[in-house]
Amino acid sequence: MSNPVVSREEWLVARRRLLEQEKEAFRVLDAVRARRRELPAVAVDKDYRFQGPSGEVGLADLFEGRRQLIVYHFMFDPAWDEGCTSCSFLTDNIGHLAHLHGADTTLVLVSRAPYPKIEPFRERMGWKVPWYSSHGGDFNYDFHVTNDEAVAPVEYNYYDREALERRGLTPFMKGEAHGVSVFVRADGDDAGEGAVLHTYSSYGRGLDLLLGTYNYLDLTPLGRQKYVNEFSHHDRYGAAEAAGCHH
Repeated sequence: MSNPVVSREEWLVARRRLLEQEKEAFRVLDAVRARRRELPAVAVDKDYRFQGPSGEVGLADLFEGRRQLIVYHFMFDPAWDEGCTSCSFLTDNIGHLAHLHGADTTLVLVSRAPYPKIEPFRERMGWKVPWYSSHGGDFNYDFHVTNDEAVAPVEYNYYDREALERRGLTPFMKGEAHGVSVFVRADGDDAGEGAVLHTYSSYGRGLDLLLGTYNYLDLTPLGRQKYVNEFSHHDRYGAAEAAGCHH
């Protein structure tokens, strides 16, 4: 820790200066949140199918009767034996779902791994959030969290192949990536009653806002420390820690 040690009076001067910066940052964030809420929507026409605890379901079923749906695209390649460590870290930060449900919103995880691989890992981690498999379908490719040029053009975080190469982001050009997508049921004004609309997706650093642990560590003088790039499954701390996913 390299923080200078000063008097209480000197500390108050520095803290009040930072407080003004914090207030300005919140004003900017409030404006961004408003613009996010005002984004137009795109009707989802494809019949996506998922496997879950009750068998095969469609995208509309994931809403569980609520108006809004948030999908966290959890990195879990069909060839892997367990889910991504950084996605697991994010899932550990999900709070009690009753609060989202009270706001007419459902949160689920979706991965490309087959459901028989997902369920044992979910039980091992002790998570209650619903988790579905999109194995064998186009969902991951269409929402750009799995890149395979044999299936669809490369795109991640709204950059195409050329842009990713130009920015040195080649690790994102093949395989699994994380992201979040938001859907809402239409009220009949601009689409058929009950139609599923896609309103928002975010990737990369856009997922930081979902990480409560980051927000706590950001309050401290040591900050995020190793958590910037390294994660472990929560049942492996104190043992040989797994390397973080490259995303």
